[in-house]
Amino acid sequence: MLSPVGEVRHHVLTAPMLPSDLRGKTVGFLDNTKANFDRLVTDMGGLLRERFGVKAIVHRTKANAATPAAPEILEELAKACDLVFAGSGD
Repeated sequence: MLSPVGEVRHHVLTAPMLPSDLRGKTVGFLDNTKANFDRLVTDMGGLLRERFGVKAIVHRTKANAATPAAPEILEELAKACDLVFAGSGD
């Protein structure tokens, strides 16, 4: 007989504080390959630069929407960016 009751595991994850000011920061976008997200990144990146003084935009794309991002992409974003948005288009 199998029990449908799963084992409860507790894992505490602490996220770093968001920057209070975006001036001079590098902002990353992780694209999940859905339609139109690339257009959204282009527009948002421009607004972030104009309105908030963002220094640079890094845009990386996952292989597809159904799988996690490759470890190399996550490592690159973590090293290069002060803040990263993961997004979905459509």
